[in-house]
Amino acid sequence: MRKQFLFMFLAVIVVNTSNAQTRTTRIGYIDMEYILENVSDYKEAKSQLELKAQKWKQEIEAKKLDITTLKEGLKAERALLTKELIDERETEIKFLEDEMLTYQEKQFGANGNLMHQKASLAKPIQDQVFTAVQDIAEAKNYDFIFDKSSDLTMLFSNKRFDISDQVIRVLNRTDKREQLTKKQLKDQEAKESIENAIDENPALQDRQKALEEKRTAREKLIEDRRLEQEAKKKEYDDRRKAIAAEREAKKNGTVSEPAKTDATKTDATAKPAATSTETTTADPAVNKAEERQKLYEQRKKELEERRKKILEEREAAKKAKEAETQKANTTNN
Repeated sequence: MRKQFLFMFLAVIVVNTSNAQTRTTRIGYIDMEYILENVSDYKEAKSQLELKAQKWKQEIEAKKLDITTLKEGLKAERALLTKELIDERETEIKFLEDEMLTYQEKQFGANGNLMHQKASLAKPIQDQVFTAVQDIAEAKNYDFIFDKSSDLTMLFSNKRFDISDQVIRVLNRTDKREQLTKKQLKDQEAKESIENAIDENPALQDRQKALEEKRTAREKLIEDRRLEQEAKKKEYDDRRKAIAAEREAKKNGTVSEPAKTDATKTDATAKPAATSTETTTADPAVNKAEERQKLYEQRKKELEERRKKILEEREAAKKAKEAETQKANTTNN
C-alpha cells in the first residue's frame, strides 16, 4: 500500500512539473509531534493526563502488592491448611490477578483510556494545525506539505523545508490576537510581516540569525563589564572600610601620657583590649593594629624594667660608696 502511494505521489509530481515548467514546485513538511510539544494548551492538558496515568499506575502497584501479600501468606500457612482452604485461597489470588490484568489493559492497553484520551487531547490541536497549514500553503504557494511524524517514510528532509515553526507562530498569533488592543495588533502585524519575509528569504533568515547572535554576544559583554565594575567597586569599598577600621583601632589603642598612674594605665590597657575584642573580625587591618598595640606595650614594659634596673644599680653603688666612706672615717678615728 505504501509503495503504491509513493508511486502515485511521484507520478503527481512529474505531471505537475510538466504542466507548470515556468514555476518551481514548492514542497514543505511539518513535524506534528514537535508542534504539539510547543503548544501551551496541549502541554498543560498532557501534564494533567500524565498525573492521571500516574494515579492508575499506583492503583495497579497496590493491587500487585496485595496479591504478593496473599501469596506469601498462603506459602507460610500451606502446611497448616486443608486442601479445600488452599484451593479457595488460590482461587481468590487467581481472581485478583485477572482483575488486576484487566484493569491494566483497560487503562494502558492499545485501546485503553490512556490512548483514547491522548487522541482526544491532540485532535483539537491537530485540527488547528491543519487549518494553519492550509493558510500557509495558500499564502506562500506550497504545492505539497507532508507530516514528518506520520506513516510516510522520509529518508531525508532538508531543514529549510520545515515549516513547523511557522505553524507554531500562526497558532500563537491566533491566541494573542484575541487579547491585543488596536495598537498592539498593529505592532503584531508589522512583526508578522517581518517574520514572513524572513521565512520567504533563507539568506535574510541567516542574516537575522547572525544579528541575533551578535546582539546576544554584545549583551553578554555588557553584562560581564557591569559585573566587573561591581566587583571593583566592592573591592574599593572593602579597602576603604579596612583603612577606616585600622585608623579607628589606632586611635583607640594610642596612650598619650606615659606618666599616668597604675590605675590609669590599667584602664588604658583594658580599653584597647576591649576594643580589640569588639573589632575581632576577619578584617586583616584590625588584626594588624592589634599586633602593633601589643608590640608597643611590650617595648614600653621593657623600657620600664630597664629604667628600674638602672635606678637600683645606682642606689646600690651609692650605698656601697657611703659604706666605704663610713668605714674609712672609722679607721682614721
